[in-house]
Amino acid sequence: MSLVTRNVLIAFIITIAIGGSVVYAVNYLNGLRIKDLGAIQEKLSVDTLSLETQISLLESAPCSIVGTGTDLTSELDDLGQRLSYTENQLGSNDPQVILLKQQYSLLEVRDYLVTNKLAKTCNTKQVTVLYFYSNGSDCTNCDRAGYALSYLHDTYPNIRVYSFDYDLDLGAEKTLLSIEKITGPLPAFVIAGKTSYGFTDLATLEKQFPKGALIATTTATSSTTKK
Repeated sequence: MSLVTRNVLIAFIITIAIGGSVVYAVNYLNGLRIKDLGAIQEKLSVDTLSLETQISLLESAPCSIVGTGTDLTSELDDLGQRLSYTENQLGSNDPQVILLKQQYSLLEVRDYLVTNKLAKTCNTKQVTVLYFYSNGSDCTNCDRAGYALSYLHDTYPNIRVYSFDYDLDLGAEKTLLSIEKITGPLPAFVIAGKTSYGFTDLATLEKQFPKGALIATTTATSSTTKK
């Protein structure tokens, strides 16, 4: 065997070895990723049931208890963040992601109804925002609108934001769209009962809130936005 032939053979063997190592590493990391996402999906399902139970309890709670605050705020935020992470990893069209978004949207609708009920019976100071977005190309400002709402929630904890995927096939959400008469273009907002469309900048969005609604306090109320 000539020196050139031997060197070519050695180079070929090294190339195969490197390629095999890369394939093994990729498969190993993918396995860990799938396992991690599976755990997140299971946790989302459990938390959804837990939050649903908490909402049912709050419906019959006296105003004195409601006014002291609960862990529901942070749990809703955390659940929404984990759902966003799962959607980013698996994609918006993944069947499991769609199912989880449907469950979470139902939870949001329930919490929205309870919040409005408590506002009337207990005179709470929450300001509700319904935010409708789309992952499609026809909603070019939806990401910017989501960031703006996240900022408002962090700055004014009395604001409660409910985010809904406009394209989600869910009967309860379609009923909500019909009641609020949401037609587009997106993004669409229902702020304290008043509807508006489109997003330009944060200052313009702030003007859509009722006078005195943007109050920076240390009492959190709840918010989940599309990241």
